[in-house]
Amino acid sequence: MAEPGSIAERVKQQADIVRVIGEYVRLKKSGQNFVGLCPFHQEKTPSFAVHPAKQIYHCFGCGAGGDVFRFVMEMDKISFPEAVRAVAEKCGIPLPAWRGHGGPQAAQATEQRRVLVEMQKEAAAFFQRQLETAEGRAARGYLEDRGLAPATIARFGLGWAPSGGELLARHLRSRFPAALLDASGLVSRDRGGHAFDRFRRRVMFPIATDAGQVVAFGGRALGDEMPKYLNSPETRIYTKSRVLYNLDRAREAIRREGFAVLVEGYMDAIALAEAGVENVVASCGTSLGDAQARLLARFARRVVVNYDVDAAGQAATDRSLALLLGAEFQVHVLLLPSAGDAKTDPDQFVRERGAAAYRELLAGAPLYLDYLVGRARRLDTGAVEGKLRAVNFLLPYLGLLPSPLARSEWASRVAAELRVDQTVLRQSLAQAAAERRPELKPAPELLARIGLAVAATPAERRLLKMLLDADALRARLAEEIRRGDLHQGLETEKLFAALVDAAAGPVGRGSAETLAALGERLEERDRRLLFELAFESAAEASWEEAESCLEVLARRKLESELRSVQAEIETLKAGRGEAGERKAQLLRLLERKQSLQKSLRGHEE
Repeated sequence: MAEPGSIAERVKQQADIVRVIGEYVRLKKSGQNFVGLCPFHQEKTPSFAVHPAKQIYHCFGCGAGGDVFRFVMEMDKISFPEAVRAVAEKCGIPLPAWRGHGGPQAAQATEQRRVLVEMQKEAAAFFQRQLETAEGRAARGYLEDRGLAPATIARFGLGWAPSGGELLARHLRSRFPAALLDASGLVSRDRGGHAFDRFRRRVMFPIATDAGQVVAFGGRALGDEMPKYLNSPETRIYTKSRVLYNLDRAREAIRREGFAVLVEGYMDAIALAEAGVENVVASCGTSLGDAQARLLARFARRVVVNYDVDAAGQAATDRSLALLLGAEFQVHVLLLPSAGDAKTDPDQFVRERGAAAYRELLAGAPLYLDYLVGRARRLDTGAVEGKLRAVNFLLPYLGLLPSPLARSEWASRVAAELRVDQTVLRQSLAQAAAERRPELKPAPELLARIGLAVAATPAERRLLKMLLDADALRARLAEEIRRGDLHQGLETEKLFAALVDAAAGPVGRGSAETLAALGERLEERDRRLLFELAFESAAEASWEEAESCLEVLARRKLESELRSVQAEIETLKAGRGEAGERKAQLLRLLERKQSLQKSLRGHEE
């Protein structure tokens, strides 16, 4: 495509292909080349290579390859002339007036896009100047009340759209072709065809591409004027679903930190960035699109979703989880504690509680599974129907996981958390998937199986079997369980307690009468598991195996207590009361948290 001696060839010779592709793909040095995950197909092992000396790229998985122009064309879905200009801009290479290739229409389209970008840049400067006028005083006061320093206002290019109906339109008309005013998204027309400013009496937020080009605006009304937020319409240079607010400033921090914080609005992103959380981007609304997810994947595959905790924010979190899970992101969810009935967004939280408090919560943001299971628990009333509602809530997310191994691990964790038998859950999920149903049918036999099944993990089942059959280990094993209260809180707690108490007796020594008598004292669900284990064949047990299973129970007990302590900490931080007493309680809880974390690390070593 780049003919010898052409402008494109000169750009290609000067461009750094590693730098350009590195804006889209996380590359690592490997010998003379660079490697990374291919952006053109999903993969977990890097098969995408960049050869800096030959200025080419190639994926050994899907076969994609070419030069720097081909890469930008494929990623940004643009023409060859646009790719040449984009590469030149990314690498700081000056371009002369050039019509490029593709005929007059392509050249005209490229020129129109260039002019539209210049118009947005000029509008941004216009809005910034208006912020310093007498009329802009109210906007400056609003931004100061929101805790923004002058340096932050300047850094994010915030401005003011004046109340005059056509000040910007007249300004742009004096510098740019009138025919492109309508295409800019900056002006509207009344019924008589008269052009007037789209944005009036609003605080203005420039919206830029990841390369830093302003392509649109968001305007926030002061007072009760509706709509509260007014955004630019989609234009030839702006597609809402392809832009993430603040990505141009956050991209390097995202690469450095290894993850992105995803928030809803402009002020959330600005407040967090000012607080030192530089790796933050906003979806410019309450919905994340496929293109935005692909854009984010260029810089990191781990994201913390921190949307507002109101109904709209929770719905947006659910939609984003579904999208990000399907795109194989590692997803965490941060829900900020509410102050009474008032819902807290990131901007408000940072202003009221400080940057350090936010960063502490961010560091402990739970994985999406913990977040979802926590919500499912609220549906699980303990009754069979409640468990079914909880499982049906989680089922759609299971289907989004592309990896069978991940789905299997997910199902095991769900079964343990909701205390549903793993076999029953796996069979039900497989049947729902085969029939392409989004939920489990509440059939009587399924309800009975879920209700009568005890959720016993492999480690629990093995220990129970040892208490039944392993004569040489039984007394020692029972003492270890009793001494550490390792069975407390388990779904199998009552059966463990019964077998531990009976450890000195003849249970498991071939006495059917003793087993029957023990079963009579148990509830139906525990009695079923007892006899199931009694008839189950198993290999001879060893104390090393028993220790391994006890370790699983000990670690789970520590994790459960750690979650409980963290919940108490959050409740205490959000509550009211005597400051001195609350501080003392908080210190005790933090000390207990550190002790539990240390114990957990010891179990992992």
